[in-house]
Amino acid sequence: MDKWLKKESVKTQESASVSSSPHCGKSKSNDHDGPGKSLTKKRRYDDDYIKYGFTCIGDQDCPKSLCVICDDVLANSSLKPSLLQHHLETRHPAHLNKPRKSDITSFISKASTDNKNALEASYRVSYQVAKASEVHTIGGSLIGPCIKEVVHCMLGEKAAQRTDMVPLSNNAYPYYAIQLDESTDVANLAILLLFVHYVNEGLVEEDLFCQPLEERTTGEDIFNLTNAYFQEKEIDWSRCLGICTDGATSMTGKYTGFVVQTKKVASKVSWTHCSIHRQALTTKRVPEGLKEVLDNAVKMVNFIKSRPTNSRIFHVLCEEMGSIHNFLLTHTEVRWLSQGKILVRLFELRTEILVFFNSHPFHLASCMENNVWLQSLAHLADIFSRINDLNLSLQGLNITVFNVQERVESMIKKLQFWESCLENNQTECFSNLHDFLAQHKLQLDQCTKTNIIAHLKGLCTTFREYSPAMPGDNDWIRNPFDATFSTQILNTEKLIEISCDYELKRSFRKLSLINFGVSLRNEYPLLAEKAAAVLLPFSTIYLCEKASSSYARLKTKYRNRLDYSVDFVSIQCRLQLLEKLLA
Repeated sequence: MDKWLKKESVKTQESASVSSSPHCGKSKSNDHDGPGKSLTKKRRYDDDYIKYGFTCIGDQDCPKSLCVICDDVLANSSLKPSLLQHHLETRHPAHLNKPRKSDITSFISKASTDNKNALEASYRVSYQVAKASEVHTIGGSLIGPCIKEVVHCMLGEKAAQRTDMVPLSNNAYPYYAIQLDESTDVANLAILLLFVHYVNEGLVEEDLFCQPLEERTTGEDIFNLTNAYFQEKEIDWSRCLGICTDGATSMTGKYTGFVVQTKKVASKVSWTHCSIHRQALTTKRVPEGLKEVLDNAVKMVNFIKSRPTNSRIFHVLCEEMGSIHNFLLTHTEVRWLSQGKILVRLFELRTEILVFFNSHPFHLASCMENNVWLQSLAHLADIFSRINDLNLSLQGLNITVFNVQERVESMIKKLQFWESCLENNQTECFSNLHDFLAQHKLQLDQCTKTNIIAHLKGLCTTFREYSPAMPGDNDWIRNPFDATFSTQILNTEKLIEISCDYELKRSFRKLSLINFGVSLRNEYPLLAEKAAAVLLPFSTIYLCEKASSSYARLKTKYRNRLDYSVDFVSIQCRLQLLEKLLA
């Protein structure tokens, strides 16, 4: 290090001697600078260099450039736009077109300002309507369209579109919730289905889009496709209150899942795991003794169904024996109701299956003559039938989180009741098992009884694990006129006013929970928003699953090149319009 310092010192002395020599006497600048000054040009840092990814460090008189991406430090001589641009292009090409933070901040600030201005405009128009003593629905039916026409004529189409941000409809509510699911069709094309929940003239459900995912199906790809559509249609992410998906990694991944990506742009959003999928997961845990019976039952069905000859012979056999069914059902893991249905059918055709095995030897044929094994099969058929009933009750439209909680709680209490009945040797709650024992004049096997009780306890545990009890703070949403609501709620005084309002009590009897909650937005806006945050999000992805089944029926292997992304739309709203026209 000293060697380099000495060389620099010698060079400085030589420069000083040269500047003081008579041959350089005409240079006024050198005389002015004095001895010890280097002739090398010192470059200054410009704030615009941040667009190349560089900031400055070191001495203010002789700054150096620091790359904020790779932390490389360049000499003062590199403080040239061309050199900094070259470093960015060669070392960090991925950041060439990346917007600056200030640009993003200004964009977010502008969007926030637009929403605030739109809300202020809505309040001002509503105030003028009230002053004129006009009907409050005139804002959405007349004033809004008139404003849009005036702005379109004076300022153009682009400015007219911005007036749609002003909420003037009497029954419009600015928030919405979505459910989405990704699946693959017969042509190996990944499709994304997305449904939206929003309030306008009542609760509306319709599909937002059905679009293909061209390459990968990661959470980031799903979000990019959804976000592009939202930007095209000018849908505000900040108004999204809830997302309902299944538990796939692409949806719920910790770092790149769709839910994580969405929460970066939607601060109010909450995620709901589909209740039907959660219920299906609870059936996976089966005691070892019953699990073996379940696996053997599936093997029996596959032995007959997977061989066309066996299937035809069994069909003829059932017809000759006058059976109520002529065939077995195939087990499909992804179908929610499959497990319960195949077990019931197998148990009902146990006599026919035994006759079939007499002429078609199978290594599990002896199970059909084992009364202990048949007792376990009867229990599995009964319990999975009850779980199928719960599954069906969770399917359909307008299923709220309270409906799910009530039905799951009911199932847990039934499981506990059945457990106590079995401990007292009462089997009437299980129809197939009870009829089998009565028909053969048998007592329930003690080992089978132990397995069944363990199964019922395990189901109680898994149901509670996948469907935890809701906090009591939300009980007022279910019934705000109940005097037992929690006193810890911040808006207790407002709830007391609601509970004493006779007109609201009449409305509560007529309206659904979500519509009643939205009707409070004028007098009790905070309570209305809290109620919407709980009631508006989907509880299941039933609509997506139903639409996916319809899509599969439309796009068969014979029509696998058809594109239904445009044609595949919900006709629910069209039917509602048709009913209004025919009324």
